[in-house]
Amino acid sequence: MESSDAFASSTSPLTWHDFLERMRHPSAADFVKSIKSFIVSFSNNAPDPEIDSTSVQEFFLKMEQAFRAHSLWASSSEEELESAGEGLEKYVMTKLYTRVFASVPEDVKCDEKLSEKMALIQQFIRPENLDIKPTYQNETSWLLAQKELQKINMYKAPRDKLGCILNCCRVINNLLLNASIASKENPPGADEFLPVLIYVTIKANPPQLHSNLLYIQRYRRQSRLVSEAAYFFTNMLSAASFITNIDAKSISMNENEFEKNMESARALQSGLSTNVDISNQASEDRDTSIESMEYKHLNVKNEFDNLPSKRHPLPSSAKQSDENSDMKRQSPVTKIPSVSDLEAKGAAELLKEEKGSKIFHTYPYLYANVNDLTVGDVESLLNSYKELVLKYLCLSKGIGTSSSSLPPFVSPTQTHNQTEAEKVPEQPAAVETTNENENDDGRIEEGLSEASPLQVEASETETPLDESDAHQLQPKVDSSL
Repeated sequence: MESSDAFASSTSPLTWHDFLERMRHPSAADFVKSIKSFIVSFSNNAPDPEIDSTSVQEFFLKMEQAFRAHSLWASSSEEELESAGEGLEKYVMTKLYTRVFASVPEDVKCDEKLSEKMALIQQFIRPENLDIKPTYQNETSWLLAQKELQKINMYKAPRDKLGCILNCCRVINNLLLNASIASKENPPGADEFLPVLIYVTIKANPPQLHSNLLYIQRYRRQSRLVSEAAYFFTNMLSAASFITNIDAKSISMNENEFEKNMESARALQSGLSTNVDISNQASEDRDTSIESMEYKHLNVKNEFDNLPSKRHPLPSSAKQSDENSDMKRQSPVTKIPSVSDLEAKGAAELLKEEKGSKIFHTYPYLYANVNDLTVGDVESLLNSYKELVLKYLCLSKGIGTSSSSLPPFVSPTQTHNQTEAEKVPEQPAAVETTNENENDDGRIEEGLSEASPLQVEASETETPLDESDAHQLQPKVDSSL
């Protein structure tokens, strides 16, 4: 499949920082004024998706033409001009996000309806219902694709949201391609790809899917929604449409069986909701009862304390019996074992087993040294790592404990950069820093800078555009997925 050059250029490190740097130049004052004026005037208008979309697209076109004619981009390459357009789109749409995203009641209702339908169907749908061959079924890869799609609401820029869809689709496409090669079948096409995408989307149930797709359609620069990006996005639109209109016939199921499954799913959801409400109410009643009992006990104790002390002391055996009964009443609640507890228990069991060493030898890399590894081992190790992390997180969530005990990976480069940063004396004013986790090909790693997003606090003359709200962590679009 032809790769999308238009989308690839938008992942360049020039995209965001270059745009901001040029907007700081004194000769860009007219651009800054135009951008701010458009945002203010647009925000004061009543929401109308069609008019809003046309207005934004026309503004982008006008500004990009002005960029090309301006001295700031006089000797710029096409990539740099493309970066300017991407930076403009990201800044403007981040500022207008709350105004244009799910801005009309109809979109909100469609989101709720679609999400509710996916929540019901995901409880009983199977790959066989969508005619997905066993060869193409891989729960680990599907889970990775689901996680990518579920990130879509973390971002505000249309390009970044589209990146989540592309990442999801590339995971699926890679799975299908590898499976077809392994089984020596023909390369997979849309007939194999779309059913898997539908299944993954139902299982992921991404938030506000309807509004996110419309947002990308309306506000992503149309000249950049081409090639691979357009292909995958079109498939996602088809998947959403299929799910919206899904019925018994579309998933190869008997009508009565379909309705029965839907009713069971509704009952299960209702039961879970009711159980939660009952549990909360019972907890409140129990707390109230305990407080009442403690209050009465305190009053009775005070009354006895005020009586004349004419009682004989209790025998020591009676005191011991009374203390034992108090301890029984105050017996602690059974603690749910944490991941660490289960790990310690499992380690103890392994040490007891005579065949423990043989069990470890089933994992080929456990006793390997660095010099033993080859380039060919990288893919296997990476897949094993992903599967391990997913299983660990699922286990942690399943037993209701925090997964913070899994240490995050810190690269030597990060450690070096952090050490160097600590040596730099504090400056009186904050300055813009480059993203240290940018790859050579412009892809930006997730998670590393999420805790400390770029904040530019310089003066209005030094930083004419307020980019603190517009800067977001960009999704990593990895062509290797």
